[in-house]
Amino acid sequence: MKDQTRRQFMATAAASAAIVSPSMLSARSVVARQPRPGQPSQLSYGLVTYLWGKDLDLPALIKTCEQSNVLGVELRSTHRHGVEPSLNKAQRADVKKRFADSPVTCVGPGSNERYDNPKPDVVKKAIEATKGYIKLSHDIGSTGVKVKPDRFYREVPREKTIEQIGRSLNELGAFAKDYGQEIRLEVHGQCAELPTIRAIMDVADHPSVGVCWNSNGQDLQGKGLDHNFNLVRSRFGATAHVREFDLGGYPYPRLIELMVGSDYRGWVMLEGRKIPKDKVAGLKAQRELFEKLVAAARAKKK
Repeated sequence: MKDQTRRQFMATAAASAAIVSPSMLSARSVVARQPRPGQPSQLSYGLVTYLWGKDLDLPALIKTCEQSNVLGVELRSTHRHGVEPSLNKAQRADVKKRFADSPVTCVGPGSNERYDNPKPDVVKKAIEATKGYIKLSHDIGSTGVKVKPDRFYREVPREKTIEQIGRSLNELGAFAKDYGQEIRLEVHGQCAELPTIRAIMDVADHPSVGVCWNSNGQDLQGKGLDHNFNLVRSRFGATAHVREFDLGGYPYPRLIELMVGSDYRGWVMLEGRKIPKDKVAGLKAQRELFEKLVAAARAKKK
């Protein structure tokens, strides 16, 4: 995309955007549809340690996932399991071995890094910190790092912030490729409207950068869930986040239909809100709801 066209799109993307049809997909989108680091062979269910796993050390976390048959985990930074870039070589090897000895897949670290700040030194620091997470992910045997776009600033044009975030992601995508990793941009914060994420991803065209769907209320805005899903589906990474399927307020049956219908083969990961007293029972219940939704979606697809 030429710079002028890109700027024009970013300036108007928050207002409207067309659904992407297969004939309209760019070459980079076709690349993005290929198997990505950490992508399972089917639609699979996992856990984000925020909030349900935040108080579990690593052995307890792995055991909880094993007992509930929830066999993928994204390790949110700052939580008790302590899987952080500060780990030394021996500690990283220990984390890798714990997962290698378990049926649970370490999908990757969930960082809190973002690239929206108008101060260049702040952005540079965030990029360097993310590179540390990329190295960590490689060393512990996982395949990608979750990051955030986050917010806009009153004194900065939106399209400038979008461009800045996208260029930062491209730098990180190139770095991640050398380590066999993926950068997973969570649909988050003031940037959570899907036309905005689409605009960011049009700048961030490196194939090692993908979208982490986040099941936000903004998904239903504008032209609705189907339209917004299709805006970014061709750039999906290996992870998507959901909340509890039985809380209400979000059309999860339709979301799973869209995933099954478009042959998404990734981790659908619980980022739960209400922490259950019995985490194993809670995870089992959510996994069973997920499996029922997938079965219904597959039956409807036939």
